[in-house]
Amino acid sequence: MPEVRAATTEPIVRLTSVSVQYGKQWALRDVGVEFPPGAVGLLGPNGAGKSTMLKALLAFVKPDQGRMHVFGFDVARSPLEIRARIGYMPESDAHIPGMNAVSFVAYCGQLAGLPAVDAMQRAHEVLYYVGLGEARYRNIETYSSGMKQRIKLAQALVHDPDLLFLDEPTNGMDPKGREDMLELVRDLAHNKGVNLILSSHLLPDVEYTCDHVVVLNRGTVATAGPIETLKGRRGQVYELRIKGERAEFVEVLRQEGIDCHLTDEDVMRAFVPDGRGAQALFELASRHRVQVRHLKPSVPTLEDVFARALGEE
Repeated sequence: MPEVRAATTEPIVRLTSVSVQYGKQWALRDVGVEFPPGAVGLLGPNGAGKSTMLKALLAFVKPDQGRMHVFGFDVARSPLEIRARIGYMPESDAHIPGMNAVSFVAYCGQLAGLPAVDAMQRAHEVLYYVGLGEARYRNIETYSSGMKQRIKLAQALVHDPDLLFLDEPTNGMDPKGREDMLELVRDLAHNKGVNLILSSHLLPDVEYTCDHVVVLNRGTVATAGPIETLKGRRGQVYELRIKGERAEFVEVLRQEGIDCHLTDEDVMRAFVPDGRGAQALFELASRHRVQVRHLKPSVPTLEDVFARALGEE
């Protein structure tokens, strides 16, 4: 089990004017951002540059420009010192064929510098922690997709790192497995004091486990900060359903200074500034001959932050 750590206030990770280019495509473009201690969500649509950022911080990818620091170490100059303190859970499977779980995790511990006896002891501990204690002697090829996600988390934890990189940790998991994985991540961050960066395109995963967020879009930082601060604009959020063309009414609301974005469930989320309230929505609907079928107060969510950051509000 991971040990409980003392808190710090200094940024854990800092990027300064970092750019990474693949051919003619910019994966990261002039990125400058700091990651505070604790649980930070690295959020963005697929292709936004999330995995590239993690790989660059591990010195697996060399930036075309800029500087990166982790725990104060320059990534370009001290990659091994940094990797020794990081646990990395990659997006894709990375187990070794023909090995059972406990042997694989112990081997990963030895690669991270643990003596063989200590690595084996830690392997048993972390496998129980992630819920694979009963299956630790099974060959990894016999594992389900959800179990393989857990084994990736176990190998990332085996050397008791100071920082975890979790790249899409709930990929391929059923609802129960996803819930269990998020509970583990939340426990690591909030009870064990492990610093972590959770890269995901799933907003609920980030909102449940993280306190801060960095939103990437097309290789640039769209917004960053404490989630509650980013959500906490003055005013009221309403969920709204109408009869007719939603996109046209969204544009009407925007022209009246009311932020609004569409969801995947035919619901419009409208942010009405203080002093106006629901009456403003009804008046605009009446003026433009739009029938309101559903209207109820809501609360700001990370989805609202994400939509505003990507310019979709």
